[in-house]
Amino acid sequence: MDRFRMIFQYFQSNSESVMNGICGLLALASVKMYTSFDFSCPCLPQYNMAYGLGIMFVPPIILFLCGLILNRQSLVMLEEWRRPPGRRKKDLAVIRYMCSSIMQRAMVAPVVWIIVTLLDGKCLICAFSGSMDPQKFVGFANVSTVQAQQLLAKVPCKDEELMRNTTSRKAVTRYLRCWSQALGWSILLILIIAAFLARWLRPCFNQATLLQARHWSNYIDIEQKIFEESCCEHSRLFAHKCILHFFESMRQEIKLHSFSLPREGEGHEEGEDLLQGITDQDQVNKLLKMWYYEKPPLDVSQAHQRHPLVRERSPLPWADNTSTRSKSPQHTSV
Repeated sequence: MDRFRMIFQYFQSNSESVMNGICGLLALASVKMYTSFDFSCPCLPQYNMAYGLGIMFVPPIILFLCGLILNRQSLVMLEEWRRPPGRRKKDLAVIRYMCSSIMQRAMVAPVVWIIVTLLDGKCLICAFSGSMDPQKFVGFANVSTVQAQQLLAKVPCKDEELMRNTTSRKAVTRYLRCWSQALGWSILLILIIAAFLARWLRPCFNQATLLQARHWSNYIDIEQKIFEESCCEHSRLFAHKCILHFFESMRQEIKLHSFSLPREGEGHEEGEDLLQGITDQDQVNKLLKMWYYEKPPLDVSQAHQRHPLVRERSPLPWADNTSTRSKSPQHTSV
């Protein structure tokens, strides 16, 4: 159990590993979906191409959208792109880096689907069997053009009586499967060469810009997570204080039922410290609005400066008493 807990904590803290794992699962799911899919070509001239190309390209679009939806960084990137500048300027290089990484991960499963369908060849045979030239094949040379188109459209169907065990059907199938597999292997080779060049030519370019973009993209993701966790913690404490105030107002009724309540003032100061002074619904709403419109600048040296929301709050109740006491000896001495 400890080992699984450590693995879960690692994936929970490392968003890139989680996204890579999701991409791998989507790729495996695409292969499993295709192998378990019952491919049935309609074998009709007006529907073959639509069915074959639809099976080849519609599921990749669905997988691509699923990759974007499951990737948490896509929402973070959109929020960073659409947010008002406020006191923190937006870096387009970071947004481009996040967009490229999101697109690369989302394209894994669709590319795997397309390559698998091309290597299998059924989709291409169904889509383009009716577009073949009948003069290139012996069995279709002595029939009319309309009959030839109908016979070519029935090439993907092995159970058709007119095309069963005919050499012409086998020739068209081998021809289209050859082109389909050649196209699939070519796409795979191009992708591998592109990945190889991108991997080995990266050190030849400016690494400082890449490191900066990667660092601040991770920072934006981590900052959003910490802010959400802080909001959840504040909401829990806020709800706890509201419930305590509710029970405090019903103290007499609760005493009749023999419930034990904490003494007045117990844990009050600790709760106020944990709430960071944000103890009102309007203050919470204003805080969230200022986080969206005026994010703090990326300069921790300014952390000691008071936030505008803090400056608008009323002074502490004991501040006047302290100042009055400090001034009183002066009046007595006079």
